[in-house]
Amino acid sequence: MPFPSLSALERNLVACRACPRLVRWRERVAGEKRASFRAESYWGRPVPGFGDAAARILLVGLAPAAHGANRTGRMFTGDRSGDWLYRSLHAVGLAEQPTSVARDDGQRLRGAYLSAVVRCAPPANKPTPAERDRCLAYLVAELGLLARVRVVIALGAFAWDGTLRALAARGHANRPRPRFGHGAEARVGSYLLIGCYHPSQQNTFTGRLSRDMLESVLSRARELAA
Repeated sequence: MPFPSLSALERNLVACRACPRLVRWRERVAGEKRASFRAESYWGRPVPGFGDAAARILLVGLAPAAHGANRTGRMFTGDRSGDWLYRSLHAVGLAEQPTSVARDDGQRLRGAYLSAVVRCAPPANKPTPAERDRCLAYLVAELGLLARVRVVIALGAFAWDGTLRALAARGHANRPRPRFGHGAEARVGSYLLIGCYHPSQQNTFTGRLSRDMLESVLSRARELAA
């Protein structure tokens, strides 16, 4: 799926209706809304990547949250996971602001780009393998367009697996296949892949992922990408 630019990729992506189950779910959520966001207009479409086109660090998540990026239209924006991530990105100098609440809030990333394996919010946050595979072409295309990326941070095991699949589609594969772990590092072709627990409430509330742990991974990525 070749695209001449990130903007061309985005135009194609936001119009995608390739996965009927995901289309129904994202649009149902956008129509019903959460009570606390009743007055807002939900994005309700596939969510494009966000960040610095000259980034050397790419962060890959699972999929947009139903009332987060599916509402705001920006990756990791408008939910607790995003609150954690942007605060840490700002702390290590990769984001201009410590918060990201809307597409027009002035947030900018410096040297980093945010993406995901699946671009539509999935029911129960669980895409099917077929949905993952249909959507993966967008991540493959981003890897080609983000020509300066050298470090990829996979936020969670699903993102680790999806990133390895995308890299393999671009001709970069490791044998044996690297295993996910927090802080795990694997050289995959010209990229260094780093594993990080996802900043979900399931991990942050239980202490499985602390701010120090997240910022340590981000700082390591900056060091390696320099």
